[in-house]
Amino acid sequence: MEFARLRPHQLQDAIARHVPVVLPIGVLEYHGQHLPSGVDLLAVTEVLARLGDQIITLPPFAYGAASHAVAGPEGTGTLHIDAAALVPMADALFTALLKAGFRNIRGVIHHQTEGFDQGMPTDLAFRLAGRTAIMRFLEGTRGAGWWGDTAMKDFYADQSQGADPFNWIQIHPLFPKGVDFPFDHAGKGETALMQALAPDTVDMARAGQGGHWYTESAPDASAQMGEGGVQIALAHLSRIFGLG
Repeated sequence: MEFARLRPHQLQDAIARHVPVVLPIGVLEYHGQHLPSGVDLLAVTEVLARLGDQIITLPPFAYGAASHAVAGPEGTGTLHIDAAALVPMADALFTALLKAGFRNIRGVIHHQTEGFDQGMPTDLAFRLAGRTAIMRFLEGTRGAGWWGDTAMKDFYADQSQGADPFNWIQIHPLFPKGVDFPFDHAGKGETALMQALAPDTVDMARAGQGGHWYTESAPDASAQMGEGGVQIALAHLSRIFGLG
């Protein structure tokens, strides 16, 4: 379900049923001569689309902190937005969703998530914004000292039952840690994903062009390989979203 297409009674029903409302998070970044700049975003949006009506998908956010580590800005498709600019925007969005009544808010990102445990600028910006929004919302609705109140004495016990308010907003990588799928930048892994998810964006005649070490494996990609990766991502997201 697309958030923008839902009417109020549908949103109210989704809130009551605790349906995940999911923000696709991506960047626009150079991915060699054979792939589009939106690889990291398309990988997320196209996988989420396969979950259908089990989730609500927010309009995607494409303007993350791509960095110029791979390529400079001129004519490459890379649009780098500093992470410091992302935090207030994400904070405002998450606050708005909390005020609207959502308590199962998720973000999914694929960019630079090989080190998700420590984090990279884009995912860290959204993770910080989520925590900040929750803290402010709780203090605004429950008052100062809400956690220290006697009414919260079962906080740690309730965590095991999934009642932790800090789970209201969570950011996840598209793939689980230690996944058995090539994790690369515009190599055979990401090329295969695009072949499976957005084949119209791939020009295999240009695969490996440009003299880049990171695209040398791209010609080895296939849509079949990519579909295997898609299924891994779908199983991962279904598990962490608690879908049937």
